[in-house]
Amino acid sequence: MTETQLDEIPALGKLYVGAVGSAAKARLSSAEAPQTLPEARHTVRGARVDLQRLADFQRLVLHSASDYLPSGFVHTFAFPVAMSLMSRDDFPLPLLGMVHLSNSVEHLRPIHYAEPLTVTAWAENLAGHRAGTSVELIAEVSTGEAGADAVVWRGRSTYLAKGVFLPRLDRPEASGPRPDFTPPPPTALWRLGADAGRNYAMVSGDFNPIHLSRLSAKALGMKRSLAHGMYLASRVVADIVVNRQEPYEWTIDFDSPVFLPAAVSLSISDTEGDDGYSGSTFVGWNQRSLRRHFAGSVRPLPA
Repeated sequence: MTETQLDEIPALGKLYVGAVGSAAKARLSSAEAPQTLPEARHTVRGARVDLQRLADFQRLVLHSASDYLPSGFVHTFAFPVAMSLMSRDDFPLPLLGMVHLSNSVEHLRPIHYAEPLTVTAWAENLAGHRAGTSVELIAEVSTGEAGADAVVWRGRSTYLAKGVFLPRLDRPEASGPRPDFTPPPPTALWRLGADAGRNYAMVSGDFNPIHLSRLSAKALGMKRSLAHGMYLASRVVADIVVNRQEPYEWTIDFDSPVFLPAAVSLSISDTEGDDGYSGSTFVGWNQRSLRRHFAGSVRPLPA
């Protein structure tokens, strides 16, 4: 696998502009379009966190002020490196309109904002999906001198290129009816305005058009703009973790989009084991339709 060294964390806005110019990738014939993932990693070394951006992120997701990085913020810091991989000419899926399906993250120790960070990203597991093609993007964040980096955060994100079917990939059979969801007693209610996507984009730099306005979302096949999956994940994980010092992992699966504006009911449930706290589970759903939006967990890792 080859490694491409980037001079700095890319600007997401420029990557999205470039993605507009390469959107014809989705319209290429099967003979012309790339069919496999690039055997490549993209890396940025010595990257620094902008303190103002960190403070803005903490306020947005209602995280207490801290010199240590919320886990969701680390994702936003690393995400442009993964996106630079997706914007390559030899990446087989179009960048615009990607739908976020799930995340799994290991947060291995507290990360101080002043630490220089190395970010490495690559892609795995291109697969057929009943609605298109899915792919996993992996990002690792490490600290230390070059050649002796210690991984402090690792994230795996699964995305769906809706409506893009690569001919060499098998499509799974359509699943049966969605299981009935009986919501638990809510522990919180989030009221998200029509500007929630734009507000998160301003802090994270993720200006994907499906999140910005009704018009830009409709241009990419959505009925309305929708909340960023990582905004939802970052907010609930920040609520559970607060300023946790021990290593932990968290996962989230997105079942249905949160179209804006929205009222999202949330339930967080803690569990106790023989040695005390053993983790939390959470679920969020539409207050009116009772349709589940997301579900996941936060678990301690061995120190």
